[in-house]
Amino acid sequence: MSVSRGCIFRNAVGFPFCGTDRWAIHFHTMMERPLANFGLEKDIDLRWTLRDILGNRLKLSPVREDDLRTLIDLGFVEMRDELPVVTPAGLAALE
Repeated sequence: MSVSRGCIFRNAVGFPFCGTDRWAIHFHTMMERPLANFGLEKDIDLRWTLRDILGNRLKLSPVREDDLRTLIDLGFVEMRDELPVVTPAGLAALE
């Protein structure tokens, strides 16, 4: 790829891609980011829930039951001694 006048050109095709065109920026696919299958707000809620569980902030910000059930169903959280624990898959989802 080359840059000319603020636009990125694709060498194989030769036409300009400016700004945030879908060909210029490569995002993870939905399969690589399983939380992206939910809406934006739910995705953010689930990520913060995982972070709260990791940081032992469950007394300060209790986990919502539906978020916990979703994370358990996805295999990102499991219950040990009646406390939620983030699994390796859950850690990978945060990356």
